[in-house]
Amino acid sequence: MVQTLYDQQTLSILVRDREGILFEGEAESVSSVNETGKFDVLALHANFISIINEYITLRTPDGITKTIPLRIGIIKVRENLVEVYLGILH
Repeated sequence: MVQTLYDQQTLSILVRDREGILFEGEAESVSSVNETGKFDVLALHANFISIINEYITLRTPDGITKTIPLRIGIIKVRENLVEVYLGILH
């Protein structure tokens, strides 16, 4: 059976800062805060880019929730790939 994009239930995540990679793996959802408030990203989310602040929370398929506090960062979502860059300002 061929798996299509619409069959995917998880997101591929890469979270990094200036020092290196903080998290790389799969997650069922990502939550954070931008200028309009709290938001969540799930599988098949529309392409999206935003400046984020306060925190980013990752919920993995095995039920683990990981929250990373932050001052400011950028989140980019494209075709179930989520890239987060933290500490973009000095």
